[in-house]
Amino acid sequence: MNRHGYIHVITENKLSSKEDKKEKTGLMGKIDDYKQLIKFTLSFTVVFSSVISYMLAPNVVEYDFVSILLLLLGGLLVTGSANAVNQITEKDTDAVMKRTGNRPVASGRMSVQEATVFAFIAAIVGSLILGLYFSWYATGLALLSLFIYGFVYTPLKKVNSIAVLVGGIPGALPCLIGWAAAYPESGENFSWTGGWILFAIQFLWQFPHFWAIAWVAHTDYSKAGFKLLPSQQGPTKFTAVQTVIYSLLMIPVGMLPYYFEMSGVVSMWILVAANLFMLMQCVRLYINMDVKSARRVMFSSYIYLPIVLLALLADKLAQQQL
Repeated sequence: MNRHGYIHVITENKLSSKEDKKEKTGLMGKIDDYKQLIKFTLSFTVVFSSVISYMLAPNVVEYDFVSILLLLLGGLLVTGSANAVNQITEKDTDAVMKRTGNRPVASGRMSVQEATVFAFIAAIVGSLILGLYFSWYATGLALLSLFIYGFVYTPLKKVNSIAVLVGGIPGALPCLIGWAAAYPESGENFSWTGGWILFAIQFLWQFPHFWAIAWVAHTDYSKAGFKLLPSQQGPTKFTAVQTVIYSLLMIPVGMLPYYFEMSGVVSMWILVAANLFMLMQCVRLYINMDVKSARRVMFSSYIYLPIVLLALLADKLAQQQL
């Protein structure tokens, strides 16, 4: 091969590499769009609570890694479907808000048809995984959660702030889904009690969590026509006191796992400490009435849930070793 031939081959290889890089960039861009469509971080957090609830069920004494992955996958698909429905419904609203304007459907990078097809397939596949490998109770609850979030809570956000209460139901249902997944059949040992306790913990947690977010993003939400704060006047003392009330309610509810012998005394005190910390942040918001304090509540709520759920699971494992 002469020198010119060698240079020609090198040039072709460089062009091919550039084309591969462009294709990879395009593929990565599409993957990123789908991650945004399903709100991956939010979906993973939601499904995390489902997996921990599954592992907390008394029926589950040995942890099968494959089962956990399947529950994670099934939950992610159904939750992702609900989030896709949300973005399809709110594409025009998302487009006018700074924090959501770059979402794939709102920005026009993904068509409504493509997002709809994905939502439908994800819901079907996720439901089948939950039903065939775990429990049809889990499937029913997952589809109920999808329906409430996508078709009740989403349109209600522009009507009345009661949407937050309604949205709290699908937000906490993953705990019941995980609990139900632990029982393929409802036998003599089957009880919903533990699942409802975990549901209650996550349900109450959402109110200070979400109102803190709505406080920080109030201008953006108002521009889009969302009515998410309990007061029509926006961030007021009434809103702040609501976060305090729900934080107070979280304290006795946090003791229920110990009372019903789901976990041990160590996790009970961790939950009490976590709830008191959340209460302190909400009281600070009530006193200061500023965005900085709302952000404190918001970030505190982000770390609250994993600490509480992992503490309960760790204590259950410790109890099993005794």
